[in-house]
Amino acid sequence: MPRAHSGELQIDYTDLGRGEPALLLFSGWCATREAYGQMNELCSRRRRVMALDWRGHGHSEPSPHDFGAKELVDDALAVMEASGAEFVVPVALAHSGWVGIELRRRLGSRIPGLVLIDWIVLDPPQPFLAALHAMQDPKRWRQTRDQLFSTWLHGVDNPAVSEFVLNGMGAFEAAMWARAGREIAAAYEKFGNPLSALKALAPPVPTFHLYAQPPDPAYYEAQQSFSAAHPWFTVRRISAHSHFPMLEEPEEMAQAVESFVERLPEADLVAG
Repeated sequence: MPRAHSGELQIDYTDLGRGEPALLLFSGWCATREAYGQMNELCSRRRRVMALDWRGHGHSEPSPHDFGAKELVDDALAVMEASGAEFVVPVALAHSGWVGIELRRRLGSRIPGLVLIDWIVLDPPQPFLAALHAMQDPKRWRQTRDQLFSTWLHGVDNPAVSEFVLNGMGAFEAAMWARAGREIAAAYEKFGNPLSALKALAPPVPTFHLYAQPPDPAYYEAQQSFSAAHPWFTVRRISAHSHFPMLEEPEEMAQAVESFVERLPEADLVAG
């Protein structure tokens, strides 16, 4: 299995298929690349697909020091360098979308598109912000995490999702959950919401948001309105019951991602 060197740490990643732009799959905080299940292999039938584990996650080495979003960007850059991929489309679950945006900011046309999965792209609700702060409290983190798990799994009847959340994400301890809460809250405070951060990129990057939750029609309509004013942004709701549609509907997700990448303007696939 290939590895990249991000500073002094080894970052583990998978590398399947051929063809560029390659996909680079990111999980969120306190999650591993197992979040993508079969979608990794399905996407690799059409193009090159890489999926990494962040430092301190999965098969990558743990960091002896504290780290944050900056170091996650370093990990992604290390995988790009080790793989030799020239053009990469990040496929980012939840708050790893901030890493994708930063890669576009730094690398320009080498990142010809972004795929976001189940992210809070509008202003985060106050209960969610409160949960981010509670995750940083040694006395409240576990209860807060368990409440999040209960919310994420409500109405979900999919063993793969339950296994990933309870036993996969549940394996991470207080330090990583506190780090997640700190970094996610800091990103919203610095950039506002993700749509605002995307709008600030010059030039804009073609962006596709694939999501399943929440089912609130107003959430979808707000994104449609943004898309009407900013045609580089498109959104599609997947018929899944959890925040992990790639585990519930991997074929639909893989097809949607490939369709988006195929439509990227060829003019964007020129190193700037």
